[in-house]
Amino acid sequence: MKRAGMLRQVSDFSDFSRGHWLQELLCQGGESRHVQSSPDGQHLLVLQKSRPPPLPRVVAFQRHCISGADLERNWQPPQPALVGLLFLQSPVILGSWVLAIVWEHGRTEVWHFVVAVGWQLLQTLELCQGARARIVSVCSQGASLVWCEERPPLDAHSDMSKCAFRFCICTRALEVGEQGVRLSTVGIVLHNSPEYQVLASPQHVFLVPATATFATTSKFLLIWHPEKAKLTITAPSAGFVHRKVLHSSSESDFRKLLLGSVGLLSGLAPLDIHTSAVSNSGGLLLVSTKGTVNLVEPDGTQRHIFDLEEGPLAQGSHVQLKTFGSILACMLAGVLYLVDQNTGRLIEKKILSMKEVHFLESPGEEESIQLLTQTGIYSFSFSKSEDSSRPEPCLVEMVFEEACRYYQRRSLSTSKLTVEKLKKDGVFQAPVALSAILQHSLHQKQKPARGLQDTYAKLLNTMSLELQSFMSLEVLKTCVVCAPESEVESYCSELVEQEVSRVLHSDVDKDNLAYLNSIFTSFPKAAWKATKSCLQLQQNGDGLLVARATPEVWKKVLGGPQQEEVGQNGVVPLFELICASFLRFKPKWLPSFVELTQQYVSISWAYSSKDSPEGRVPLYKRALGVLAKNKHSEADDEMELELLLCSKRPKAVLQALHLLICLKRWQRVVEVAEKFSKLSPLLNKEIFTMLLAEFAQHRELDPYLDTLWPLCPAELTASDILTVVLQHLPHSQEDPVPFSSEGNQLTVGLLKPLLQRVVQRPCVQDEMYLDALQNSTFPPPTPPREH
Repeated sequence: MKRAGMLRQVSDFSDFSRGHWLQELLCQGGESRHVQSSPDGQHLLVLQKSRPPPLPRVVAFQRHCISGADLERNWQPPQPALVGLLFLQSPVILGSWVLAIVWEHGRTEVWHFVVAVGWQLLQTLELCQGARARIVSVCSQGASLVWCEERPPLDAHSDMSKCAFRFCICTRALEVGEQGVRLSTVGIVLHNSPEYQVLASPQHVFLVPATATFATTSKFLLIWHPEKAKLTITAPSAGFVHRKVLHSSSESDFRKLLLGSVGLLSGLAPLDIHTSAVSNSGGLLLVSTKGTVNLVEPDGTQRHIFDLEEGPLAQGSHVQLKTFGSILACMLAGVLYLVDQNTGRLIEKKILSMKEVHFLESPGEEESIQLLTQTGIYSFSFSKSEDSSRPEPCLVEMVFEEACRYYQRRSLSTSKLTVEKLKKDGVFQAPVALSAILQHSLHQKQKPARGLQDTYAKLLNTMSLELQSFMSLEVLKTCVVCAPESEVESYCSELVEQEVSRVLHSDVDKDNLAYLNSIFTSFPKAAWKATKSCLQLQQNGDGLLVARATPEVWKKVLGGPQQEEVGQNGVVPLFELICASFLRFKPKWLPSFVELTQQYVSISWAYSSKDSPEGRVPLYKRALGVLAKNKHSEADDEMELELLLCSKRPKAVLQALHLLICLKRWQRVVEVAEKFSKLSPLLNKEIFTMLLAEFAQHRELDPYLDTLWPLCPAELTASDILTVVLQHLPHSQEDPVPFSSEGNQLTVGLLKPLLQRVVQRPCVQDEMYLDALQNSTFPPPTPPREH
């Protein structure tokens, strides 16, 4: 629903002291003037920079006809010009602020206003320490003043073009108490610097190159962080950001500050800045000569907001910028642009009939825009043209599109489902209901809760837990954006954990799977922690890995889209993602994890079911595929063995034995054979036959024969054993001799214990006949006779 803007007059200057004079000042044409309102909106200051006769002056006007002494200051050349009207915080003085009037040569008058008394001059101070110093730009941050000061060279005949780095960025705290006003010592932020315009946000100070600076130093901005004593060098359009902590005064030298970045900065183009201003969010708004409006964040990154329709701006064109809540107001050539800062969407464009317009503060009303004109003060506010209980159309559209995708995946029809079909005849109201609930829940913590329709109340109760989770996620995302660097990692871990948990409790389709892939790639450590948390992985008292995940989570891990469904675009199934995370952060747990997944599959899916994860590609093979892509060391051979053995599949066990034989790890060969021969008679026979063949070829297994011979299957006869041995005897190049000097040949003496064991073992048929003979009597008893 489009927000309609209404312009209404809130003052015709009749509520101001000397209101007629204020109107006359504003109506005088051909003058350069600056208008500024006090933080509480009760005072209006007008700075006239030139008027006939040429006597600049500043005049204060009180609202609501507050009585008391007026403030009017005149000065005339050669008296230095006024460079700033600044309101500073003052918790001691009534009204919590004082006014500082700063002149070019550093003289500063501190004024405050008392009801029924009027304006009073508290004190006159000198900001600069040198008599020849000149202030070119000044701003206030809290109770401190920050300014750019020119310090001319001692030699009056010096060429000023060769003394470009003659400026200094200084700061002083201004403390207002019952005993008067006191200035702290001068703090040097930067010295030997070019000329900068200083602009302050609540937490940072932006240093914008002046138009007359050299091309070399006009390629970047500086951002000073007072609390951290840190400077950020940023060239936003080029994506260059460099931070430097100022530990000592020697590091505040501008030329030394740039030493490590000269090579990178030399290839950049100069900044294109027509107008600059600070937004209420703490960022720096920049308007280029092409009419592009960008926002530079305190961390040095840049975000594009809007393009003015006027195109390239003329050299003398005046652009005003001010933010009201989330709305950016731009005034250019009598046209007012209202833009949503978050989305860059043009809310409204309004052509004003007033010649001269100034933006004023609107305390208490964030999104109410106050405009000062020659005829009065106007407020531009927004109203909704439809019932406020109805959700915004963008929210409805978003939910409709999500519902459309949801039902398209479950539809048996080949025709494409569109949002228009869902909206047709208004039969599908679930998205509208859902968006109404979302809007109600999003506003209840920010503003007084709006009434929710009774038809949605029951649905809201059902969704309350999900909405709480959604709101906590939104709060956490906000914390990540606003958090200091030291806390970002912990917030990211928590955010990733919530996102992974959310996706695992929803439908893991191709889109969600691609999203999980990006999370695991961008935040591997946080994703690993989230995986452990969602699957509830931990070691028990015996050191074995256990998982207490719900069946729903296991099904998402094992039953999501497989590789043939997601294609070859770099996205891998969730099981493979988790296996890769195990390999990176806890490789010893991977075989146990694969074993746990196999146990869950055997419980949840029927044997040889096509829908079962094991019915497609066995899980151990999928884990081996992940290992093959990340194989870098000999330790991975051991991991391959563990993955093969943990599957307990006959082919995998035989493959592991073959790998161990190739590695000549005979002790482990015998241990594996002894352990897995107990699983099944068929596997026992395969294992013994493989090891018997190895025994026939070399003497490496001779020390383990006492362990190997008991593994001989019952169905193997002496003839079978000799057949296997003869088939695998090594071929000699020389004619065999009865008594060889080589010690690696197989002898009858080595085979004798095995053959004796087999020959002495009773045959199965003999045992059957023996049982029959032992359990019967001879002769058989006489059957009973019938009479």
